[in-house]
Amino acid sequence: MRFGDRTVPPGVEGPGTGRAAAPTRGDEHRHRVSPDGGPAEGPRHDGNGAPRPADRSARPSAPGVRFLDLQLDLDLRRRHGRSEELAAALRRAIDSGRLRPGTRLPSTRGVAEELGLARGTVTSAYRRLALEGRLEAEQGSGTRVTLPRSAVSPEQAADPGTRNPWRWNLRPAMPDVTLFPRTAWVRATQRVLREASAEALDYGDPRGRPELRQALADYLGRARGVVAQPDRIVVCHGFTQAIGLLARVLAGHGAGKLAIEDPSYPLFREIIRTAELTAHPVEVDEHGLRPELLDAEAALVTPIHQYPLGVSLSQERREQLLAWARATGSVIVEDDYDGDFQYGRRRIGTLQALEPSRVIYAGTTSKTLAPGLRLAWLVLPPDWVEPVTAAKRIADQHSAALTQMVLAELITSGAYDRHVRHCRSHYRGRRDQLGAVLAERVPQVRLLGENAGLHAVVHWPQDGPSEHEVLHAARHESLAVSGLGEYCVAPGSRPPGLVVGYATPPRHGYAGALESLTRTLRRAFGTQGNR
Repeated sequence: MRFGDRTVPPGVEGPGTGRAAAPTRGDEHRHRVSPDGGPAEGPRHDGNGAPRPADRSARPSAPGVRFLDLQLDLDLRRRHGRSEELAAALRRAIDSGRLRPGTRLPSTRGVAEELGLARGTVTSAYRRLALEGRLEAEQGSGTRVTLPRSAVSPEQAADPGTRNPWRWNLRPAMPDVTLFPRTAWVRATQRVLREASAEALDYGDPRGRPELRQALADYLGRARGVVAQPDRIVVCHGFTQAIGLLARVLAGHGAGKLAIEDPSYPLFREIIRTAELTAHPVEVDEHGLRPELLDAEAALVTPIHQYPLGVSLSQERREQLLAWARATGSVIVEDDYDGDFQYGRRRIGTLQALEPSRVIYAGTTSKTLAPGLRLAWLVLPPDWVEPVTAAKRIADQHSAALTQMVLAELITSGAYDRHVRHCRSHYRGRRDQLGAVLAERVPQVRLLGENAGLHAVVHWPQDGPSEHEVLHAARHESLAVSGLGEYCVAPGSRPPGLVVGYATPPRHGYAGALESLTRTLRRAFGTQGNR
């Protein structure tokens, strides 16, 4: 029951009258406390038309606290004991975990108005639960369910995401999210909200908002050399969804295998297996993926900056890969996850530009803006548009419209380009700093891969410490970092190494993270020297 949905019959208690309220039809067992309809506070004049004096004893509640919904199982048919009944209903909700620690409750005035109780009745119930230690009230903050100072809920204790045991974080595949362009995003959001039509908030095209698809086609053609038409772009809820859609379409058309690079991101193998395809690993060396080893109907590759090794696919291998796709009728999925961050004078172009009919281009904002936005896109060959669009419609109808329109505004205004250039300069400096520090402090190691992206592989000779020993030393330093072996299909198939995400720490934490990394490596090499 929502406020405003019922009529209080004559003689039934209103707020502050002190008379008991008879329940209305249908309210005997369940009341919904939701005074969000802006209830009147009662007449402001007495019966003679003179203004009523203000209630100076009433404490101000937190802004908006009166307009909160609260679902309670409540029986108010009896005229006596209503305070106890209300307290019991709240107690059940708290003890069952439905009202979690820290949850804010509506004000006593709001509850009284909605349920047709005297305010004192509600105040008495709140006070009773406060004495029991279940509620606490704070001036200006309203009444909340109590959170014991030393208590941790079972869910929090079981969820590793609620705690971070690491002091320093150099795990890869993350940007510095403190660089997110908040001011530009707010400005773009405000403009979108002012100018968006009502139609934009309705269900839309599964491929995505037309504004964003047009903006992406223009940006990708200019900045990444992609051959893109707006009607062949499908906006996805992150690259994880994008690869899942493609895998399902492949499986639906009878494909059995999808080739992946070895090493590669482990989650991709799980997504491929979920679609009932076989993930076919193909070796990557210093020149990139080896096309002569391909035996699948499709291949997922990172040709610009291989993840995680960081090498680029050589020109000869590019030609071989495209020739394989043409000869076998296979499709190549090009994951351009960090192609905007190339730090040399010569920027490597995309495979898709060389063969748009055989290459699906995939991009994302997870590295340029933030992974929490969950925005990615596929630029598809003509015969792939309809099946991928159908799969997207089934998956979630379409991605969030407002977020798409804000990104479109960010791109068309030039703010996205400015942000990418700023980040490119910032990450280039971080990579240079990483290389200089390691060369000076730990000369036994070297960086592998192209001067690009948000991560680098730290490599050392096989007669040095094992990868396990280095990771053990990192735990001693409270440093989160990934071993290269985590990405290999066959454990131990490659020399030891670390995959270092130099973009991950915030600006103020990068120097400390580098110090922790050098101590880790020096400790590991020192231990190895003493064996």
